[in-house]
Amino acid sequence: MLEEGMMDEQNGTTPQVENTSGERHKQGASVNREVQLTRRELLKAGMLGTAGLATAGGSLAFRPQLPHELPPGASKVAPPRPGGFAHGGHSSHENMMAVGDFQPGGFDPTAFLTHFDTGKVSRLPSGQTLREYQMIAIDKEIEVAPGVFFPAWTYNSQVPGPTLRCTEGDRVRVRFINGGSHPHTVHFHGIHAANMDGSFEIIQPGGTFTYEFDAEPFGLHLYHCHAVPLKRHIHKGLYGVFIVDPKEGRPPAREMVMMMNAFDTNFDGENEIYAVNTAAFHYQKHPIPIRVGELVRVYLVNITEFDLINSLHLHGNFFRLYRTGTRLDHYEFTDTVMLCQGERAVLELTYKFPGKFLFHAHQSEFAELGWVGIFDVQGAPNA
Repeated sequence: MLEEGMMDEQNGTTPQVENTSGERHKQGASVNREVQLTRRELLKAGMLGTAGLATAGGSLAFRPQLPHELPPGASKVAPPRPGGFAHGGHSSHENMMAVGDFQPGGFDPTAFLTHFDTGKVSRLPSGQTLREYQMIAIDKEIEVAPGVFFPAWTYNSQVPGPTLRCTEGDRVRVRFINGGSHPHTVHFHGIHAANMDGSFEIIQPGGTFTYEFDAEPFGLHLYHCHAVPLKRHIHKGLYGVFIVDPKEGRPPAREMVMMMNAFDTNFDGENEIYAVNTAAFHYQKHPIPIRVGELVRVYLVNITEFDLINSLHLHGNFFRLYRTGTRLDHYEFTDTVMLCQGERAVLELTYKFPGKFLFHAHQSEFAELGWVGIFDVQGAPNA
C-alpha cells in the first residue's frame, strides 16, 4: 500500500515553481509504474554475479554485459552458459554493474564526491566569519539506475543535497525556500537554539525561513527534512552532508563525500536500489582514481531508510575510523564499519599496492543492488 498522501504524486499534475534565476521546473513527476519488481524479485530475475541491470519493456531485467559495455581495462570474460554462470559457475565482479550509463537528473556523482559548498563568506562586525547559503526544495524526478526513475524531493535539485562546509565557530546562515509541493524544513545535526532546529518551524510551499547558528561541534554532521512523516521526507531525498572542520584543520588529504542511500521505487516499504551518492553501481562503472601512498579521507554518512543498518567494507586495506569525526586523537583500525541511519564516520586510509580494489556494503544484497564501487590505485608501491 502506498503511504497516505502519495496519490498526489501520481495524478499526472506537474505544478511549476520559479527559482531565483527565473528558470522553471516541473514538479510532482509521476512514478514509473512499469517498474514494479521488489528487490528480491530483482535479485531472482538473474544471477547478479554475472549479470548487468537493464530495462526491458519498462521492467527490470538482467543480461550479461557485452565487451563494449565493460569499463576500460576490464577483462573480456566469456558469456555465461544458458542457465548457468560464466567460467563453469564463477563470475567476475567486473560484470556486476548496471548496463548503460546515466546521471540522476543531471547530477554527476563523480563531481559530487569532491565538491564542497563553503558558502558566501564575509565578516561580521565582531570579526566572526559569516557563511551564507541558499537552499531550495524542489520536486524532481531522478534516475537512480538505468531506466529506473524515482519521484524525488530535492535540495537544490540534487540528491544528496549540496555538501555544506564551514569551520567550528563560524556563523552559518541558510536561507531556505520551499519550492516543493509539500511542507518541508531543514534540520541540522549539531548544537543550536531550539528555534533553529527545523522540527517545529514547518515551512509551507512557497514559504521561506532563515536558519542561523554558530557551527559546533567540529565533526561530520548531516542535515535533512524533519517534516512528518519523517521516513517519507527523508527517503524521498531531502538530505545532505554538513562538515564542520576543526579550527586547527585536519592533515592534508584527498577528500571525498560518500552518503549511503537507497530507493524504494515501488513504495512497498522495501528498497530496490542501493548506492552511495544515489547512482547505483556508479563507482563500479567509474572507478575513483587515487595514488599509492596518498592519504584519502572519506566522509561517510548513512541516510538509508527502511533498513536498520548499512555498512562499508574496504578490500585489500584497513582504515582509521573516526566516529562522527569529533575527535582527532582517537580512532579504530578496521576494514568494515556498520552505521545506523544518521550515524557517520570519517575514514582515513592509504594504499600500499596499486590495482583495482572494491569497496561496498557488506550486506551482499545491498552490494548486488547497486552499493559497490572501485578504488583504482595508481603508481608504484612504496619501496
